[in-house]
Amino acid sequence: MNAWREASPTARLLLVAVLFTGLTTFMFLPLLAIELTAQGIPAGRTGFLVGLLAFSGQAFSLLTGLLVDRFGAHRVMAAGFLLRVLGYVLLGLGGAGAPAPLVAGIAAVGVGGSLLGLSTKTLLVSQEGADPRTMLALRSTFVNIGVVAGPALGAAVYPLGFGWILAACVLSHLVLGTCLVLRRSVTASRSRPAAGRAPAPAADGAAPAAPWTLRQWLPLCGLGVAYWAIYSQLNVLLPITANEMTGSAAAISVVFTANGLLVVLFQYTLLRHVFRRATARTLLVLGFLAFACAYATLIPLAGWYSLLAFVVPVTLAEMLIGPSLDEQAVSAAATRRTGLALGTMSAAGALGSLLGSSAGGYLLQSARGGSEVWLLLVGSSLAAAAICLLLPKVRTRHV
Repeated sequence: MNAWREASPTARLLLVAVLFTGLTTFMFLPLLAIELTAQGIPAGRTGFLVGLLAFSGQAFSLLTGLLVDRFGAHRVMAAGFLLRVLGYVLLGLGGAGAPAPLVAGIAAVGVGGSLLGLSTKTLLVSQEGADPRTMLALRSTFVNIGVVAGPALGAAVYPLGFGWILAACVLSHLVLGTCLVLRRSVTASRSRPAAGRAPAPAADGAAPAAPWTLRQWLPLCGLGVAYWAIYSQLNVLLPITANEMTGSAAAISVVFTANGLLVVLFQYTLLRHVFRRATARTLLVLGFLAFACAYATLIPLAGWYSLLAFVVPVTLAEMLIGPSLDEQAVSAAATRRTGLALGTMSAAGALGSLLGSSAGGYLLQSARGGSEVWLLLVGSSLAAAAICLLLPKVRTRHV
């Protein structure tokens, strides 16, 4: 992979951190509810704690972006590593008989994840010698390796005890956080804070594009909400529908496994080579059209045929839309406001996930197993594709 060889040592270390923190996170996350229930915690309280983890990881996105711009991405990243280590330790100390460490630990893991995710993303898109699209594609690839391999590794380790999984999380965050902080201290005299990096000039010598106005930002934020509202149906509507169409509770696992593998195999190639010259706006249009095609395959409710046909276009939509939203945000940001721009997109995603998850169950209940819900999602995807045309057509400048 040429981009890996061409990346700076700091960028490589950041990507390794993304890989291993993602791997241990997805060892831990799918088993959290099982472990809490096994400790004798009631189902209602378990649901609250799992929800608290998601909320604390998303609710502070805007604040995290402001902190990145104010104090620098490296300091926020170090705080994220520290909070996560503290959170995993508290989780190990908590339990049914000690709820305070449990709640504090879950909140610390969530907030630490928010600090860590946004600061590493800001550092990656600010690396010298690589364009944001390449770094975002590599980041997505490394994240999805963790998504695919983490649950399987967690299932293999869990019989030894949940404490071993927490120990792996603590060790990975300690080692990677220490390495990144030490590297930063060594190179501090030669580098500037990532969040304060001025935009690179265009290859033709033209001045960088001016920051977007609020009127230009609104459609982008709306698309962020729409993307996550539509994508969240993979966690709400699809598991129920897949089970009903195939008669197999494992059907949704097949979808998620195939989705993760396709992203790992093709994310980088798709953005770096196939669509190298396309604008982010064009990629967003194609992504939402792919969403429409994906949900259209579910209209016939044709069992495994519909489900397997759904996987490719929905994965294409994920690969095109997610990185392109962040790329547009980075291009639109004012100087020293990269963190806030990415935080805004994360906040839009949190709102979209909340709205999509809330509406998904209601829609399925109202449709009573019919195809109306899929027609609505197809229409929503086509409407989002049309809204993409309201965005400025800014061509990505490749270094």
